[in-house]
Amino acid sequence: MRKGQIAGLAFVFIWFFVGGIMHFVATDTEARIVPPYIPWPVAAVLVSGVFELLGAAGILIGRTRRAAGVGLFLLTLAVTPAHIYMLQRPELFPVPLWALWLRLPIQAALLWLIAWSTWRLRPQ
Repeated sequence: MRKGQIAGLAFVFIWFFVGGIMHFVATDTEARIVPPYIPWPVAAVLVSGVFELLGAAGILIGRTRRAAGVGLFLLTLAVTPAHIYMLQRPELFPVPLWALWLRLPIQAALLWLIAWSTWRLRPQ
């Protein structure tokens, strides 16, 4: 892997490792952003936290990196309804509206970074 990919992999690891821990440290806060049409918001937060931590660990191991990257990519897509819900109901959240809008391009960049740093089959 190139240095840039290693840096990208490190960023993805930290993002999901810290994020996964936050699902357990701030469960109630995280559950508030789950859209109301999704049942059992606390369970959804805890399960997604487990998958974030598993994915973070999985990208550290060469033979599981690609599968973990696919899982983190899909998980990142799966949380999109929470981002949209926050944009639809910004008055419910103590976050500036500009920051809620900024999350969408950041999420797109994160998806790209996950793919770029974990799906490489061989170095070039």
